[in-house]
Amino acid sequence: MSRRYVQLDVFADRPGAGNPLAVVLDADGLDDDAMQAIARWTRLPETTFVFPATLPGASYQLRIFSPRREVPFAGHPSVGTAHAVLEAGIAACVDGMLVQEGIAGLLPLRVEGSGAARTIAVRTPQSRVMEVVAADDSRVAPVLSGWRLGALPPVLMEGGRRWWLVELEGESTLRAITPDWEAITRLAVDSDSMGVCVFARCIGKPHDLAVRAFVGAPAQFEDAASGAANATLAAWLASRDALPGTGRSYLVSQGREVGHDALLRMQVDDDNAVWSGGQVCTVVRGEIDWR
Repeated sequence: MSRRYVQLDVFADRPGAGNPLAVVLDADGLDDDAMQAIARWTRLPETTFVFPATLPGASYQLRIFSPRREVPFAGHPSVGTAHAVLEAGIAACVDGMLVQEGIAGLLPLRVEGSGAARTIAVRTPQSRVMEVVAADDSRVAPVLSGWRLGALPPVLMEGGRRWWLVELEGESTLRAITPDWEAITRLAVDSDSMGVCVFARCIGKPHDLAVRAFVGAPAQFEDAASGAANATLAAWLASRDALPGTGRSYLVSQGREVGHDALLRMQVDDDNAVWSGGQVCTVVRGEIDWR
């Protein structure tokens, strides 16, 4: 059976700038093994599979797979799939909103604008502080060795995915660091986290923060644009009354160090819910025939 298939660039206004995503739009009939095999075959950070909704109020059902395992929630697959669903006519906005059904529950997505200028933002699962540590804590010290740190202490956050967050003293410092992959992997495994997300405040730039996300487990790579990591970061900054920008919204630059140039629009609303979003480009349209 042929199924509609697209590849997207998420958090980007042009191809090649954001985080790539594959979407299988007609996933009925695919079992877990087939979806995992397709995700392994695409070799992209995540592949999503769209099913009809099963819960009242949902626009569609979504499952997310990395090449290694199913993922309960991730930001760029949620935003990208909403874009694909709208383009394919599978669902329509109601009062500017879609509702995604998945392992993380029902998550609303806010849609603004149309065409190439359209932006989509997902309300991310609520994040919470797991642990705040000193820079000389024996678990994080090997990762931070040689880094010039910023004002906030390192913190472990949980928000659908678990991340260590570390503030650096400035954008030039952030862009110049070389991660110690072995130290990051040990920290990720020992704390059951994705790895370390570093951030720095930016002065006189279009973006308010620069971010790099180092995934230590189950693989070692730098994420081109992570909606989930940035969501936990927004929640951490809000809890410390340290949000950049104005009106509790701000712009993040991520991915330049790995050949991308993503822009993520983050907002913390009046209920302290975090919205992670941006633009999406469709790069490939076609069909997948997986027998």
